[in-house]
Amino acid sequence: MTVKTLITNSVKETIAVGERLGSFLSAGDFIALVGDLGSGKTQFAKGVAAGLAIDPTIPITSPTYTLVNIYKGRLPLYHFDLYRLHGDQDIIDLGFEEYFYGNGVCLVEWAERLKDALPEEHLEVVLTHAGNEQRCLTFTPSGERAVEIIEQLFAEDNKKMF
Repeated sequence: MTVKTLITNSVKETIAVGERLGSFLSAGDFIALVGDLGSGKTQFAKGVAAGLAIDPTIPITSPTYTLVNIYKGRLPLYHFDLYRLHGDQDIIDLGFEEYFYGNGVCLVEWAERLKDALPEEHLEVVLTHAGNEQRCLTFTPSGERAVEIIEQLFAEDNKKMF
């Protein structure tokens, strides 16, 4: 397994990494975001939305109370926030799994709450505080497609993007 880590020095850089990632995501890709409150998950999601060519005038917010926001861009973005959920049964009861294998990109904040409902094929991004505005982003792929995503993101010609 190829685990990659990088440090961003500002909110702008965290968004830029998300944007770069979003620019080459495909239908069916699943991004599992993990991190404490304020670690940059929603900022990263804003970048992914930009990379998917979602209208920049539409605010990208964490769907803490609505649980899922759906945005239209190059592909649909299904942005979940599972902070208030307690496990797999909540996911099943709400029918979220239909989105997980749909025609868009799933980006799930608090993905560790999925447990057994987490798709086998996914890219986990762990965000942690590394200083004032610095964030450490650790990318762990699970499955062939996730490895491809990591390789694209960290390709030598892409490193200048962040």
